[in-house]
Amino acid sequence: MNTVQIIERLKGRFAGAVRDVFEKSPRRAYLTVEPKDIREVAGFIFRDLGCRFNIASAVDLFDSFEILYHFTRDDSASVVSVRVFLRDKNDPHIDSITPLIKGAEWIEREIRELFGIEFDGHPNMKPLLLADDWPKGVYPLRKDFKVEQRDDR
Repeated sequence: MNTVQIIERLKGRFAGAVRDVFEKSPRRAYLTVEPKDIREVAGFIFRDLGCRFNIASAVDLFDSFEILYHFTRDDSASVVSVRVFLRDKNDPHIDSITPLIKGAEWIEREIRELFGIEFDGHPNMKPLLLADDWPKGVYPLRKDFKVEQRDDR
């Protein structure tokens, strides 16, 4: 199954959920879905289309957060990235895909620690990266994060 076929299957199955589709190359495509649809769309890509979950990434866009879920179909070298935008920067939430895709557990934990995005339904959100004494509510990959000058160097 190639990238075009993957996109067509997704558009057919999730006609109302799939928004913008950008085919960057014959083997690379991006599609946008609403946050409420991510668990169902990601589960379909993983389970029904036989794609492998590679990683998720997040970006602070000043007025919102963007999360990209990257999937690969190894037999065709296709990469499909599903993007969602979280508009509420004061209380960003999205359903966790970890209950469907165990390999998403650590990256969702990392994104939570570094951006403050909550993954609802995640089975194990204990801290993974930051120091035990890291201040609550301070997220180092947000645009508004300020590095404090330290005198102990």
